[in-house]
Amino acid sequence: MHLNNVLPSNIIWRLWFIGLLAAAVDAGSFLLLMHSEAGLLLAHITSFLIAAAINYSFFSKCLPQPVHPNSLRWQLFSRYWIVSILVLLMRGGLLALLLNVWHISLTLAIFPVIVITAAMSYMGLVFYVFPLLQKLPSPAIGWREATIGIIVFTILLRLIYLVQAQLIPDEAYYWVYAQHMDLSFFDHPPMVAWLIWLGTALFGDNELGVRISAFICSLITMGYLYALACNLYDKSTGLRTLLLLAILPFSFATGMLMTADAPLIAAWAATLYYMERALIAGHSSAWLGMGISFGLGLLSKYTIGLLSIAALLFVILDPIARHWMRRPHPYLAAMLALLLFTPVIIWNAEHNWASFLFQGRRLEGAGDDQFSVHLLFLNILVLLTPAGFLAAAWALITGGNHDSDQSAQRRRLFMRVFTGTPFAVFFVLSVFDSMRFHWTAPLWLAVLPTIAWMMGQTHRLSSITSRLQAAWNPTIATSMIAYAFILHYVVLGFPGIPYPDFMKRYFWRETTIEIEKIVQNTQQQTGQKPLVVGMSKWPIASSLSFYNRKEPMDIRSRNMFGDSGAMYQFWYPSEPPTTRPIILVGIEKDHLEQGRWGNDITHMLDRPAPIQSHLIMREDKPLRWVYYRVAQGYRGN
Repeated sequence: MHLNNVLPSNIIWRLWFIGLLAAAVDAGSFLLLMHSEAGLLLAHITSFLIAAAINYSFFSKCLPQPVHPNSLRWQLFSRYWIVSILVLLMRGGLLALLLNVWHISLTLAIFPVIVITAAMSYMGLVFYVFPLLQKLPSPAIGWREATIGIIVFTILLRLIYLVQAQLIPDEAYYWVYAQHMDLSFFDHPPMVAWLIWLGTALFGDNELGVRISAFICSLITMGYLYALACNLYDKSTGLRTLLLLAILPFSFATGMLMTADAPLIAAWAATLYYMERALIAGHSSAWLGMGISFGLGLLSKYTIGLLSIAALLFVILDPIARHWMRRPHPYLAAMLALLLFTPVIIWNAEHNWASFLFQGRRLEGAGDDQFSVHLLFLNILVLLTPAGFLAAAWALITGGNHDSDQSAQRRRLFMRVFTGTPFAVFFVLSVFDSMRFHWTAPLWLAVLPTIAWMMGQTHRLSSITSRLQAAWNPTIATSMIAYAFILHYVVLGFPGIPYPDFMKRYFWRETTIEIEKIVQNTQQQTGQKPLVVGMSKWPIASSLSFYNRKEPMDIRSRNMFGDSGAMYQFWYPSEPPTTRPIILVGIEKDHLEQGRWGNDITHMLDRPAPIQSHLIMREDKPLRWVYYRVAQGYRGN
């Protein structure tokens, strides 16, 4: 979109001048606030808001009245500030990246940041604000440009912040996997460890090294799901499918956090693509891709096995696809997937089938025998947003459209079977036990192309479809602001907004520094290197291990005290009695006194000292509390 098609040239030049003036005000305000010792965070936010307010004040006055009727004032105002808030939150991450990761001086960093900020603001105005002033020949044109802008923004947002946001304990645990490379592991197949090992080999043992594979997996997911949507519908639907992947919570999170779900979702999307090519398009060569992608999915997470049930059901229900049951291709694809899965089978055979037995018990749920159907739907609301949840339900009920031709019927069957079959399994399980909130995330990939197709329809719309379409604009804006706000909050914070109590499981970089000091003091006092025990299943031990940057600490998990420790039970199956000092580290105070089941652990310690607490700070801002306890030895379990 060109401004010349929207505004006269003299107004365009005024807007350029206003933009330069706002950038100068931004830079001057920032330097003045820093000179006044206001602090980086306050200076960066305040200077930007001042510049943005000046920019809008002049911008709203520059537009000629015929072009800028009163009916558009509120829309222009709201869209302008949505763009500005998103740019502000992105700029915080960019500034922190230059200062904390690339170690560029503040004086040098602020000027390129302001230039990039101005460019992002301009692009936001072009894609999102100025289209209000132009009568487009087709609504699809404005939608297409805005969609591309949103997709690019969310990709850059993830990329900038994934380098800086501290690892969550799950990611740290999988990093420890990669330090003990094996054919498979107790909790999960090996793909997450293999990818982290590769990423850290290339980029080092840091957040980028751990997460770069999750980012690449998200791009793979986008590529395959775009191709699937194009095959089922058209390219416009494919683009809208990418938009959904960009803004829905489950895909945004898995595209940034390096958990087993990141490669799982990429493999799930690839498997769906090849399934459609084989079962609907009838391409026999697609079975090769299906075997590879399904096998890689099995190496990522066992959940993808549900797609095999869906595929069998589709072949039974669809008369055209039924002929594949008499062809060798599906069976060869299954053999190929099984061959790729061989490392997991070998590891389990060597460890008494521990992982299969553990996952078999988890398949029954969390083990609390709790009816949780209501929680299942609540989790789906979080994963998809309310608009996404309602759109998915409506797509499954109606099939997206009422065309009666054979291709449309087969398309609807594909979507319903490959979404409904995995969902039915989780629904039945939730009747008897509780589910983890993210378990259903990948199954929604199959319905996204239909939701995307419904978003773009303009003819013969039902009232429900019209309302769903109207709900997407606020959903997209709210989701983008929420992601940017959360990332800015965890990396930089906001003035006057403290961190809540539930973040006591985060900020392990700063916590590890304090634990290292305690270890050093204990070693100086006793003359022996302490044994550090994280009193949780694996989060504390793994997080301390990842952020241990000084002298390596000797770290164990709570399985030393008879509780479960996941893979720590295999890496450190037992610990003999010792006179070395023991430092217990816990998130909760009572974790240092008793186990999960209320059993006293004090008798296993030699002369344990009272429990101590320590407030973790960052630049004079409280982050969280950590609890620790020092004993003079370990008597054994």
